[in-house]
Amino acid sequence: MALGDLLTPSAMRGSVCRMTKKLRWTADQIPDQAERVCVVTGANSGLGLATTRALARKGGHVILAVRDEAKGHRAAAEITAEQPGADLEVRRLDLADLDSVHAFADRLRADHPRLDVLVNNAGVMAPPRSLSAQGHELQLACNHLGHFALTGLLLDLLTDGNDPRVVTVSSANHRLGHLHFDDLSGERAYSPMGFYNQSKFANAVFGRELHRRLTAAGSSVRSVLAHPGYTSTNLQTSAPVGLVKVLFGRILAPLAQPPEQGALPQLYAATAPDVAGGEFIGPDGFAELRGGPTQVQLSTAAADPRTGRRLWELSEHLTDVRFVFPATS
Repeated sequence: MALGDLLTPSAMRGSVCRMTKKLRWTADQIPDQAERVCVVTGANSGLGLATTRALARKGGHVILAVRDEAKGHRAAAEITAEQPGADLEVRRLDLADLDSVHAFADRLRADHPRLDVLVNNAGVMAPPRSLSAQGHELQLACNHLGHFALTGLLLDLLTDGNDPRVVTVSSANHRLGHLHFDDLSGERAYSPMGFYNQSKFANAVFGRELHRRLTAAGSSVRSVLAHPGYTSTNLQTSAPVGLVKVLFGRILAPLAQPPEQGALPQLYAATAPDVAGGEFIGPDGFAELRGGPTQVQLSTAAADPRTGRRLWELSEHLTDVRFVFPATS
């Protein structure tokens, strides 16, 4: 995402110490993606568009999962103009509507026997309080619940994939978040950034808990987390209002890195041969604001297995999606 990935005290104090490997990695180092099928949510702009462009440049068949199909087709045409022959599909997906998630998964399963990469990238940030089609707080619904359901519904296709990966895009702001289990919808008290942080915390908890469950099942699917640092996208301007929009959409905008740079952590997570399941990839610069991808630290709270189990069970209840893991041998 962008901005709130910023000035978190823990990131600023410990970013250098947490870096376990300096990768100095660029999109030119993405391995050949020919014959690989990739789904990128929110692919029509920002980080999703940069991710789609990079995967397509390396020969991947990329499915642009977008809420607005017209914008998706314009994005695909932009990439094709730069890369004649780019192998792209545009499909509608509204992550805030679980009916749309089911429809997308059903259509994809009908047309593709396998899936190699799922990049859970799309998101919304700091809007006024609103509810999804199923009555959930919009940021939790779009950023977490929709991606939870999508991953579960596509897990069988991923299991049949070649070096399959699920990349869930969180934020350094997950370190400021927690789960309002007694008020998930914000009915009693709602803060736009507070509930954004909750959704990014949920992303982090989900990605790590998915890794635990895949590992226990002996699955070949890797669950990897990523965050983009402070990156200039329309996330800062399309939903926020008031001071949040002014601060991140105007005042701090000159400090942000371009989407092509911000997308590197999720591209590394999706393609690098040496990335391991359960890792969290972010920028290697000061306070994880910008730079090349490196392994960074998940917060202790997000890595807690008890929180992982509780969020998983709640997410199953709220989405009515149950993951079917392969039996261990």
